[in-house]
Amino acid sequence: MSRESDTFVLLPLSVDSELSVSVKPSPHNPTGLAAEVPVNPKRSAAIAKLRTSGNDAYKKKQFQDACRIYSLGIDMALARPAWEPSGLVKDELYLLYANRSQAFMAIGNWPEGLADAEASIDCKKVGNPKAHWRKGKCLKEMGRLEEARDALELGLEYGGDDSDLKSLYKEVQEALEKRR
Repeated sequence: MSRESDTFVLLPLSVDSELSVSVKPSPHNPTGLAAEVPVNPKRSAAIAKLRTSGNDAYKKKQFQDACRIYSLGIDMALARPAWEPSGLVKDELYLLYANRSQAFMAIGNWPEGLADAEASIDCKKVGNPKAHWRKGKCLKEMGRLEEARDALELGLEYGGDDSDLKSLYKEVQEALEKRR
């Protein structure tokens, strides 16, 4: 049985000479007005609950459980129907990936932490200083100092005036100087 939030209606679009897009009237959309895209609020609530549960497990230092719970949230966000707004999916994913990155870092799993930090940054570059910091920290811990420096520079460019980013950048710069 199909629910309204589980259906997709293809609307006929037209593009005029000025590249303006409009929806043509059709049997499913007699007015020709753009329809709101349905979002399943239960899925959104479940994803938010998984993120909160993962945060609770992390606070209790149950890092493996936190990783597992964040993974469930990531899977649920990625399973959203294709017609739901991609911005919504990215907003959910950047937080989940960033949090799972931190949980991986807490158990010393630097490669997985790095992969999740990068995924978080891919979802949201600007205004995501924690993910940039986590990427730099993972690279530093893996001994990839030049890459860490470059990642932190990018983070400072996108993340603004974050004190944690600046502090880690300084640490990496000092480590690079000692290496020379």
